[in-house]
Amino acid sequence: MALFTGKKDQGVAPPEGEAAAECMKVGQALVEAGHLSAEHLAEGLAQANGDLLAFQDMVMSRWTVGRNEVALAVSAATGIPAVDTKNIVISDEIKGIFPEALVRKQCALAVAAEGDTLIVLLSDPSPSRKQAIEAEAKRPVKYFIADPVTVRTFIDAMYRADADIDRIVSSIDLQDDQAKLAAQAAEVSLDDQAPVIQLVNRIVSQAMRDRTSDIHIEPLDDKVRVRFRIDGHLVEAFSLPHGVHAALTSRLKIMSGMNIVEKRRPQDGQFSTTIDGKDVDVRVASVATVFGEKIVMRILDKSRSMIGLSELGFPRETYLHYSKMIHSPFGMVICAGPTGAGKTTTLYASLLEVNSAGKNITTVEDPVEYVFPGINQIQTNDQAGLTFATGLKAILRQDPDVILVGEIRDADTARIAVQSALTGHLVLSSLHGTDSVAALHRFLDMGIEAFLIASSVVGVIGQRLLRRVCDSCKEPYTPGADELAVFRQHSGGSEKSTFYRGAGCNFCAGTGYRDRIGVYELLRITPELRRLIVGWATTEELRRLAVAQGMRTMLREAMALVENDVTTIPEVVRTLFAS
Repeated sequence: MALFTGKKDQGVAPPEGEAAAECMKVGQALVEAGHLSAEHLAEGLAQANGDLLAFQDMVMSRWTVGRNEVALAVSAATGIPAVDTKNIVISDEIKGIFPEALVRKQCALAVAAEGDTLIVLLSDPSPSRKQAIEAEAKRPVKYFIADPVTVRTFIDAMYRADADIDRIVSSIDLQDDQAKLAAQAAEVSLDDQAPVIQLVNRIVSQAMRDRTSDIHIEPLDDKVRVRFRIDGHLVEAFSLPHGVHAALTSRLKIMSGMNIVEKRRPQDGQFSTTIDGKDVDVRVASVATVFGEKIVMRILDKSRSMIGLSELGFPRETYLHYSKMIHSPFGMVICAGPTGAGKTTTLYASLLEVNSAGKNITTVEDPVEYVFPGINQIQTNDQAGLTFATGLKAILRQDPDVILVGEIRDADTARIAVQSALTGHLVLSSLHGTDSVAALHRFLDMGIEAFLIASSVVGVIGQRLLRRVCDSCKEPYTPGADELAVFRQHSGGSEKSTFYRGAGCNFCAGTGYRDRIGVYELLRITPELRRLIVGWATTEELRRLAVAQGMRTMLREAMALVENDVTTIPEVVRTLFAS
């Protein structure tokens, strides 16, 4: 194995203070290399309490220290060599040599054998962890250091939750009629080991391990297709026999509090569960298709909700202008983009920025995705007559300072939101739109008068999410002539000659991309823009003036990310290119 030449999970603490000296050494090495501040080191040491794995998790997730840097620091502190995991292929005879519970608890994994000796990757070589591994191995063990994120990625790839899905499906009697299967699914209790419950658990567990944002369960004419949306891309996870569809949908609907008898009307629901020690909320929506009900589940990982505004990836100038906007005493700030563009994350980060004991912050959402301490959150309920519009009216009688409207979908909500902004409240809201300028025209389309829009809106931030190049398999390549032409046209005259892409490795599941980064454009409503809005200017006229006044378009910002080797030209074209 070649020597090592780069998120978040909770480690299980070994005996208190066991690795305190190693934590200090690792932290000091990171501080000396400029990857960690002395203040963060002190906080991390206090919270980790001598647990080296917990300390690594903290510096990587909270203070975004790179994977390579952490692995090298741990290697230097413990004297155990670190390895480059890019090309590791785990042989079949090694797979499953340790039980899953052990490898997840100790964050360690056997990857190869040299004669009678096992080669084990681990992140925390504390005595108690090594002792647990060696007791299970019952043979000599040779250790190498890898960061916790990489080790957990290998573990998730090896111990797949869907490994025995065929066995579970075969135990469901597909000869039973659909109505009987559905009735059985509705009757079983939550702690029952009925096959249909195991099937739902396996699907959701595997989706979490694959970093999935949405699960699509789609009935087709001959099968049920299950697809995961990973980093914005839909990937087919597996196919199920059509006979399990009734039981599967009934089970999900009963868990989500839906009406299992109603199969024609679209329904929404929600349930909570714990996967690999993480609490997750799952938002469920059903709709009737020609082959039966399609179910889409949005996975809301509670651990990801508290992202600060400074951690979203704003360019510095955009961050400063946007931060100033959301600290305005009144006016409306709109976050625009399509479904899945990260609008809710941006709005929640904005709330965290402005939240203080001296402010009454109230939200009206559908649904409330994450619960915040110190903020009043209202869940809409159409059956009870609590819509965005009626909720907003009620909030205005509650002496609010800051109002968050989860989404402006209709003219009534838009009108009340605009009036709230004009009467001394700061209103934050999301709006479906292609970009920041188009969002203003959405208001006009809803019938809101142009002069009201011009008077109330302080700024609009348009956004998308682009996949990041995987830092484990990043390699230089030569783009095609078409790609280069697009880059030269929209990058502001950059002369960049060396471009990078992901070759595909274990860490990114062969895609070349891992995780996503936001790309933003901030439209500040200046007096000149207000005059154009009142005059019903076209989107092109508004955009030309905004760019002339210094707005950097999403396309320009995306090309800056390409220039910094964060993403690729094809990814920008796929996500953003419209002309």
